[in-house]
Amino acid sequence: QVQLVESGGGLVQAGGSLRLSCAASGRTFRSYTMGWFRQAPGKEREFVASIGWEGGVTYYADSVKGRFTISRDNAKNTVYLRMNSLKPEDTAVYYCAADPLGRAVVMLAADYEHWGRGTQVTVSS
Repeated sequence: QVQLVESGGGLVQAGGSLRLSCAASGRTFRSYTMGWFRQAPGKEREFVASIGWEGGVTYYADSVKGRFTISRDNAKNTVYLRMNSLKPEDTAVYYCAADPLGRAVVMLAADYEHWGRGTQVTVSS
């Protein structure tokens, strides 16, 4: 069973930065595709970014491309989301997710098997 725990959320002013972390349990972390999603109040959960099992393939939603960077450290069983130039519309609960099949790009929430509980990111204007 894979457990995911997010951290690093908080309150930041527009234009600021945050780095989210997602620590994973399990020996096979390095074989998982990892993703970040977010959900704002009253909205559906949306894809933010994904990273392949070796970290060589990354993919971003258009809304965050050029501002957010996903990365992973397989030795630490951790995936990160560096968020720069934050905007009020980035306010949401951010979730990390794991796809055990290790596909190169995974954008659909339904394709992820394991989920964390989320961390709140609030961007003030």
